[in-house]
Amino acid sequence: MRTFDELWAMAVERKGAAELEATLQFPKPRTEIIATPDDRFLALMTKCIFQSGFNWKVVEAMWPGFEAAFDGFDIGRCAMLHDEDFERLVSDSRIVRHGPKIRAVQENARFIADIATEHGSAGRFFADWPSENYVGLLDLLKKRGARLGGNTGQYFLRFSGLESFILSQSVVNRLIAEGVVDKVPSSARDMAAVQQAFNTWRSQSGRSLTEISRVLAVTID
Repeated sequence: MRTFDELWAMAVERKGAAELEATLQFPKPRTEIIATPDDRFLALMTKCIFQSGFNWKVVEAMWPGFEAAFDGFDIGRCAMLHDEDFERLVSDSRIVRHGPKIRAVQENARFIADIATEHGSAGRFFADWPSENYVGLLDLLKKRGARLGGNTGQYFLRFSGLESFILSQSVVNRLIAEGVVDKVPSSARDMAAVQQAFNTWRSQSGRSLTEISRVLAVTID
């Protein structure tokens, strides 16, 4: 496995140092994540779920309708949706009328409510999660949330501003080239190997998982 400096040099060779630095993303400050209201996490979960396998631009253009249809993603209201609410929502032209994804809003509202009760707020829970075990958080989203497995959970955490990596095809190809995995990681063992590799590069560079993820992608893009 190459060192981070070697990977950085590869990325610089492809993009140039100035352009590479300009394209890097960074996590939000911990205080900003803590200050994020619970309803905004539910809204972002919902957006990522509806964008999965669908045209992102369409969901983005319809988003004001989503906010209105789901009462601003008020946690209490979304957690207590009744059958009549679902009947209304699956016929609501302001949103993408996908029954299972609409049902996931209620399930994730309950998930957010639970972690807020356990930790004071969803923001504090996410901000306090150790980056060295990012894959553990992905696993928790998959098990306790609804439709938050795979890339959906990864994009949710990235857009929430958490320190994170996204296993895009380019990143996976670099991980394969470095001998970290031999295919798209899916098993707990593979994900642990990916986490260990990122932790090593993080220690070598002092950079976040978010930055490292982009650097790996650039070595392939």
